[in-house]
Amino acid sequence: MEQPRWDAPVVDRTEFRPALDIPPPDRQNRLTVLLRLLLLIPQFVVLWLLSIVAFVVAVIGWFGALVTGRLPRFAAEWLAGYVGYDTRVYASMLLVVDRYPPFRFAAPDHPVRVELRPGEPLNRLAVFFRLLLVIPAAIVQGLLQAGWWTLSLIHWLIVLVLGRMPQALFEATAAVLRYRMRFQAYLLMLTSTYPKGVFGDPPNSEPQRSATRPLVLTGAAKALVVIYLVLGLFSSAAGSASDQWTDEDGTTYTGDVISTLAPLRAGT
Repeated sequence: MEQPRWDAPVVDRTEFRPALDIPPPDRQNRLTVLLRLLLLIPQFVVLWLLSIVAFVVAVIGWFGALVTGRLPRFAAEWLAGYVGYDTRVYASMLLVVDRYPPFRFAAPDHPVRVELRPGEPLNRLAVFFRLLLVIPAAIVQGLLQAGWWTLSLIHWLIVLVLGRMPQALFEATAAVLRYRMRFQAYLLMLTSTYPKGVFGDPPNSEPQRSATRPLVLTGAAKALVVIYLVLGLFSSAAGSASDQWTDEDGTTYTGDVISTLAPLRAGT
């Protein structure tokens, strides 16, 4: 019987999840909080232009990943930079930091940092069906964002009055931001790990590196995340209901079909 080799190297088989590092909530300039969305308009324009390029790079990368089993190097590096840039802009928009995001991919001095491992091996079958596999995560991500924005005016007023974000609100918002980042990383094939961690991480799951790594949510923060999901569900249901229209014959139309077909039926 072969004896175990005690000198064999230890292989880390733990699953790497894209990580988000944010410092603890600190004082914020009330003027920049008041004008936050206006100040970020140039960032939104740049981000929109970058998203068009990201789509093209992702399509090219998808074909490359199907052939080689990993993203081409140029696509992995560019998309990783894009996700980091996007996350810094959204962190500022969601009021978790006061520092204005720089107009560049590399920002080692910015308080919001994203750790990715682009170019890792990918399952070709998972790459082929990526758009189908990501649907459940897209729903969760959409509900979280819709719920946060439903309460965004309250969040804004709290930070504006206090001059800082309360701890529970910071943790819940960081959970929303991190899940969005992980969703993007999976969609863009920067990771093979499915988006997880909606309700944070277990205590002592890894050495403490920042306020969000590990991201351990208090009971109040978890309750806020649940509220976001519920409000997101209600807002989605309300939006779907408002888009429905029924004519005199009992036929129901939804969305853009109303504006397209209603004039035609009125003339019959």
